[in-house]
Amino acid sequence: MMNDLTVGKPEAVLWKFCMPLFGSVVFQQLYNIADSFVAGKFIGENALAAVGNSYEVTLIFIAFAFGCNMGCSVIVSQFFGAKRYGEMKTAVYTAMITSAVICILLMAVGLVFCDSLLGVINTPEELMIDSKLYLDIYIWGLPFVFFYNIATGIFSALGDSKTPFYFLAVSSTSNIAVDILFVTVFRMGVSGVAWATFLCQGISCMAAVFVVFQRLAGIETDKVPFFSIDILKRIMTVAVPSILQQSFISVGNIIIQGTINGFGPGVMAGYSAAVKLNNLVITSFTTLGNGISNYTAQNIGAGKMPRIRGGFRAGIKMVWMLSAPLFVLYFFAGKWILYAFIDEPTALALQTGINFLRILSPFYFIISMKFVADGILRGAGMMGKFMVATFLDLILRVGLAILLSHTILRETGIWCAWPIGWTVAALLSLMFYKTGKWNKQKKNG
Repeated sequence: MMNDLTVGKPEAVLWKFCMPLFGSVVFQQLYNIADSFVAGKFIGENALAAVGNSYEVTLIFIAFAFGCNMGCSVIVSQFFGAKRYGEMKTAVYTAMITSAVICILLMAVGLVFCDSLLGVINTPEELMIDSKLYLDIYIWGLPFVFFYNIATGIFSALGDSKTPFYFLAVSSTSNIAVDILFVTVFRMGVSGVAWATFLCQGISCMAAVFVVFQRLAGIETDKVPFFSIDILKRIMTVAVPSILQQSFISVGNIIIQGTINGFGPGVMAGYSAAVKLNNLVITSFTTLGNGISNYTAQNIGAGKMPRIRGGFRAGIKMVWMLSAPLFVLYFFAGKWILYAFIDEPTALALQTGINFLRILSPFYFIISMKFVADGILRGAGMMGKFMVATFLDLILRVGLAILLSHTILRETGIWCAWPIGWTVAALLSLMFYKTGKWNKQKKNG
């Protein structure tokens, strides 16, 4: 199923397209949430801390997969919107070949330098074995992560947000069951959590790639090349800044994780549980922003600039409708949600998680606007401005986290760095959106 995002009322089109994307990200996050839930409830607080600790390193690999996803998705969207189907197929094949090469290189680096990566973030000695075990298994599953991301990017570019939702709904719920089976019945510990994710992601990836090729085979074109340097350059124009953005964010998170690790396993466990909940929100905003990127790219390909302004207004409505209930839930009921992740938590772990959620959740309304504006900037290929706003957020968050952690605020100072970085970066992204050619066209009539 393919959908043209260049026709119809922008708000109705985006709602129809983005809601399955939001459902997909909920199920995607269930992978990580399930890992933390099972580790914390059935293994112990240290296992939860180890999984959360390793997760920060996996974000580096996810950054590359996400960049490949966006590079492929935006360019394929533009070709699809312009009805240049032969070049669209070549873009898909080129993205897959390039992603395979990048994935192999990352696997080699990860397997060789796993210990060093964990050492950089000051992993406590008592968590090192479990952290390394989880990370090693994750790295072997990187091809599944990469090709699933490429597949979902292609589905989104073709206006199909429902197919990846169906895949994720089945695989993520299966992951929960397999997690519990491996840990409680087979007594595999942290390795059981990692292998369950490996297995379910693998099945989901292979099914998604199979359907992508079936979908492409149904589009009639002349014989097309499997690789194009010119198209690769266009993909890299979007992919490289996206990779750099996500990579630097991941490096920043690793630096922050290293600072948090200095406060001991209790703070680490509380942060690990709370940050999973926060990541669910941020990933939801990111995914909705990606949907807006596809919408923007298709409409630019079709030469329909005025529709982008309507897409921006619709995007703000969507993210604020998501922000409101999550703010209420996290701010007022965060304590009870955290109990789902930690069995008999220490007072320090529980209070750490509560403080984190209460400080960050009121600012979801602000950071969500940044993701809408960034989605349009990325879909329009305005990657320089997109990166400036993102890096400013990162620099402020990391710098202030380190600085404030050495004050009387201690670990609370780290949590306070998030809202400051979010607010400044959001204002900058919104300003860049205002400079777009869609707004200039409005002024010129």
